[in-house]
Amino acid sequence: MRKLIIPLLALIIFIGESVLANVFSGYLYGGTSFLIPRMTVIFIAFLTIYGSRKTAFMYAFILGLLYDVAYTEILGVYTFAFPVAAYLISKIMKILQSNLLISGLITLLFIAVIEAAVYQLNILLGFTSVDFRDFSLLRLVPTLLLNLVFIVITAYPLRRTIESLRVDSEGE
Repeated sequence: MRKLIIPLLALIIFIGESVLANVFSGYLYGGTSFLIPRMTVIFIAFLTIYGSRKTAFMYAFILGLLYDVAYTEILGVYTFAFPVAAYLISKIMKILQSNLLISGLITLLFIAVIEAAVYQLNILLGFTSVDFRDFSLLRLVPTLLLNLVFIVITAYPLRRTIESLRVDSEGE
């Protein structure tokens, strides 16, 4: 039964991110900025830092593929970005301490990197004509602030859940 907790958590986070994207939509409240929840990236980052790298890479690939199929016009963007982010996070965390502050900052950094990479790809493919300044002010900064709130709220329980499941799986 405990083996189902991580897949169920991943599914809840994936679906919850879609619901929250609608709740925080700038158009819903008459605003112009975009608040994009990246709970999936937060989950992958914390799974990479506090769980098994192999499991994190697998979930990064699967969730990236699901993200591409469900939400984007271009297949492969998140399927590539999520596992690369997990890999880079695992390499960076070998150097840094894995406390909640560092983990949260690294997660925010990779949310920013993924947002900027997707923006650059959309510019390259001609899907957007927004300049980087507008992108930064209207999407990147609000997204980072929203996800900072999510990290503050979920970091400790997420870390504890992942660590307890890792300890349980090592004991078997």
